[in-house]
Amino acid sequence: MAVLFHFEVHTPLRPFFTGSVQAIALTLLDGEVAVYANHAAFIAPVVPCLLKIKDKEGNWKTAFVADGILEVNSHKTILVLDAAEWPEEIDYERAKHAKEKAEETLLYGGMKFETEKASASLRRARMRIKARDEWRIKGERP
Repeated sequence: MAVLFHFEVHTPLRPFFTGSVQAIALTLLDGEVAVYANHAAFIAPVVPCLLKIKDKEGNWKTAFVADGILEVNSHKTILVLDAAEWPEEIDYERAKHAKEKAEETLLYGGMKFETEKASASLRRARMRIKARDEWRIKGERP
């Protein structure tokens, strides 16, 4: 039997996920990380990415997550985010439009703050599209 740990994901709008899990995987500011039970404690910034959650049955679930902070400690792991969405909650057309708009802004340039904002928007849109595409291909259901 796999060793489980308590994992929580919170956004300003709702508690997104709470439960016992075998593992999680996501992207931090300085690279990808996987967390299992009894992992060393740390706190790190999260960038927009796909969050993979291995539940107690051993099934992997995927969600899109925006910027946030991950805290791993001995009694639980908490992820606090600006936003999180299960793949079926993602408005695919809206994400495609946001991607196209961000690409256009980056193509034609502009002020530094505009291009930085467009780069962040592009990453979020790409991750939303990727989450939705993987879900449709695999038939994954959170």
